[in-house]
Amino acid sequence: MTSNSADEFSIDQLFSLQGKTALVTGGSGGLGLIMAKGLLQNGASVIIASRKQANCDAALAELNQYGAVSAIAADVTKPGDRERLVQAVADKFGSLCILINNAGANWGAELENYPDAGFAKVIDTNLNAVFSLTRDLVPLLSKAASAQDPSRIINIGSMDGIHVPVVQRVPTFAYSASKAALHHLTRTLAVDLAPRHITVNAVAPGFFASRMTDHVFEHYKQDIEDDCPLHRVGNPVEIVGVVIYLAARAGAYTNGTVIPVDGGTSISKGMRSWMD
Repeated sequence: MTSNSADEFSIDQLFSLQGKTALVTGGSGGLGLIMAKGLLQNGASVIIASRKQANCDAALAELNQYGAVSAIAADVTKPGDRERLVQAVADKFGSLCILINNAGANWGAELENYPDAGFAKVIDTNLNAVFSLTRDLVPLLSKAASAQDPSRIINIGSMDGIHVPVVQRVPTFAYSASKAALHHLTRTLAVDLAPRHITVNAVAPGFFASRMTDHVFEHYKQDIEDDCPLHRVGNPVEIVGVVIYLAARAGAYTNGTVIPVDGGTSISKGMRSWMD
């Protein structure tokens, strides 16, 4: 292998997203907003999608200072909204370099009281919509793709798709099942789309501050920290770092992976006095 540039291993060469286009679903808050900010600060142009226009407007007010960003109010579980979103990406960018499937839902209840509607909603949002939106965006992803610089799909899974969660006390059957299925869908898509120069990977976060974790942080944050070998929750920079790696030149040969970002929680249990 010969070197093409004296600075080929510099941070700018490895991790810049200058000129890239990206779509982040569920991008108006939580990890989605954090990832959108990280993409913008590293040079990408970004569209965020979220169900509610008010949330889109609030996110834009925060993100505008970091780069070229726009927002589309769309529910990715609805075929009409997905079609409108895909068309908006085509109109704005003409092609798409990075798709981050982050929109998600959760439902907690004891087994005897777990409703069919709740189970279906979580599976529809966390799995079915990811498949459908990805399928519909493949033509735009293909337009931006090359063997040297593939387009990237990054699915946001969860450590709960790797292990059985217990800290929050209330079972989340559909969430765990949907994220485990999403991890395997990631691998399946990675094999299918590789010949089209599109890589597919998943990030499996542990506990980070977001609307979804507000309740468990309020009641069980100490248990969450005890359950993690590093004895803390995640910081925003730690999820952004992995996403930027996967989206940038540095991650161009990474395909079909599920990367836990959970401090080791999914593989090694800490103190769980509440179960003694």
